[in-house]
Amino acid sequence: MRDAKKRGASHRWKVLGVGVAANASFAAAFSGIPATAVWIRSDYRIDTGTLGLVLGMLGLGIVLSELPWGLLTDRWGDRRVLLTGLGSTAAALVAMTAWCVPEAAHVPGAHALGAGFLAIGLLGGSVNGSSGRAVMAWFGPGERGLAMSIRQTAVPAGAGVGALLLPALAAHAGFAWVYGALAALCILSVFLTICWVREPEASAVSAPARAGQHDVPRAQSPLRSAQVWRMVGGIAALCMPQVAVISFASVFLYDFGHAGCAATGATLVAVQLGAACMRVWSGRWTDRRGNRNAYLRACVALSVALFALLAATTALFAHVTHSAHALPLLGEARFVLVALLVLGGIAASAWHGVAFTELAALAGHGRVGTALAMGNTGAFLAFWLAPSAIPMLLSVSGWPAVWFAAAACAALAWPAFARVLAPTDATGETVLLSHKPKRQARAGATV
Repeated sequence: MRDAKKRGASHRWKVLGVGVAANASFAAAFSGIPATAVWIRSDYRIDTGTLGLVLGMLGLGIVLSELPWGLLTDRWGDRRVLLTGLGSTAAALVAMTAWCVPEAAHVPGAHALGAGFLAIGLLGGSVNGSSGRAVMAWFGPGERGLAMSIRQTAVPAGAGVGALLLPALAAHAGFAWVYGALAALCILSVFLTICWVREPEASAVSAPARAGQHDVPRAQSPLRSAQVWRMVGGIAALCMPQVAVISFASVFLYDFGHAGCAATGATLVAVQLGAACMRVWSGRWTDRRGNRNAYLRACVALSVALFALLAATTALFAHVTHSAHALPLLGEARFVLVALLVLGGIAASAWHGVAFTELAALAGHGRVGTALAMGNTGAFLAFWLAPSAIPMLLSVSGWPAVWFAAAACAALAWPAFARVLAPTDATGETVLLSHKPKRQARAGATV
């Protein structure tokens, strides 16, 4: 390992790579496990309502642990928290491989499965804030939108890997391979963290990063900022339709669309790959134009429109299938439903990097871990509530109501992404945020 003094500004890309790997390994768990929902329901012999409660434990664990992990990250540093969290998450997955796999002679109960998922969420919640803090420390204001968006692509990329790999493993090899594969990904991220994650020294950080280290004063905690809390609420609301797609798209396509394993997996992979591409593009685009809030509002509007259209289309096809002309329309209906599901899932997932960059800019240097943890708490509150609420809504009103509720939740995010006011320091002076256009943020920087 090279001495820290020999690391140049190029090392920040290695740190970003570790952030991507760490987030992808955990995303493969919290987004990939729900992709095996049909097999969880059959292999563990539980009904759809219990399935929703069990899957919700993943989100509940992250909700409960995100803020403590974020506060600990600002106190301990990213490296120690990443190593602790990734290592313990791998240990929890190994434990599930040993004691929570359904077999012919013994099927673990729903309580044991829920406890295992809760432990994965509690321990894996360390990854989000700590990896984000590491990235924000190494990149300057003119690059942070791109860097954080690349880091956030790890979530759909990891989820895409999980959606492509885990259902096949669950169907053909069993859940021991599902949990074992996820543990291996976490162990790989531990190795990369040991190799590359360090706190940046002033001489090792690029000029833009040094300029951005004092964007916002450290004096005020994000926990006391109304602007930060408002954005956290918007993040939570806009995550609801995303979670609905991640958690129950496989059940929707299987039960309502009569789609097979290959079609379901391909749909979920298309959602995640599309979201990953959009996150990278949006980070670069908003860095150049300084229009993060406008982009976030556009994502809200598009999500509302697409999920409302999906609800209406689902209701129409549900009505048509009771008529004599149902069979000729079945193939067309399935294609339209899949297309709307993919587009809606991408729109509801394309904004994360931009939103979390804006959240970190509001918090300021030294408070990034706490602010990102607050945002992730809001996000994973949706990962807890949505899987628990959807089965109840489904039993009462059917799939059209589920997708209409997703559109309504997205609409609640609109006021949260109104343009924020620049914060002031202790003397009342206006403090410039780091979300101005790249050409301004990098003025005077060494290229």
